[in-house]
Amino acid sequence: MTHTYNISGMTCANCEAKIKSALLTLPDVTSAEVSRETNTATISMSKHIALSELQKVIGEKGNYKITAEHHSEAAEQTKSWFATYKPILLIFAYITVIASAASFHNGTIHTMHFMQIFMAGFFLTFSFFKLLDLKGFAESYAMYDVIAKRIPVWGYIYAFTELALGIAYLTNFNPLVTNATTFIVMTVSIIGVLQSVLNKKKIQCACLGAVFNLPMSTVTIIEDALMIAMSATMLLLI
Repeated sequence: MTHTYNISGMTCANCEAKIKSALLTLPDVTSAEVSRETNTATISMSKHIALSELQKVIGEKGNYKITAEHHSEAAEQTKSWFATYKPILLIFAYITVIASAASFHNGTIHTMHFMQIFMAGFFLTFSFFKLLDLKGFAESYAMYDVIAKRIPVWGYIYAFTELALGIAYLTNFNPLVTNATTFIVMTVSIIGVLQSVLNKKKIQCACLGAVFNLPMSTVTIIEDALMIAMSATMLLLI
């Protein structure tokens, strides 16, 4: 995508060069053209970059200010958010539809059966993507998980733990053990996620393995919290 921005504060050709070089330091910027005559910067990027990020890099070079010209920054950020998280949103939608259909009996959706099928679909799907590149997942997971940081082999074990939990939910194996294990594993997992998000660390989320480059965010917290809430609910209703 390519956007044109207004730039204020440029006074000479050197300003053009400084702003262009600053913009090109951003990983997602593929090209940048800066003009002092029109006070604009035309930036091509592989994915939308927030205006605040652009302002930060050019602000370090001088008293420059960048503003959006012909596009809505809010709309672009929303569009970028959906584009970034499209894989995980589609997976959740897919699993929800399947779980709803499988638990629909006599004109109503049976809550316990829905949660059981949803959890089975969740763990089987997410473990599948992790196992596609097990080493890549383990390395990414060790960057933020509290256990994997200290015991790297836990990343490998975790992927197979998810697979085992998926099979356990699918076959209705010992609900007490299955839900208790899920509650413990996901509670420990969310600790590292919360630390990373609260500390605003820009690292890759390993929830879909190393296949998709998903940034760590509140989406990851919601994902883990949902599994914790469902397992706790099922424990109480057993």
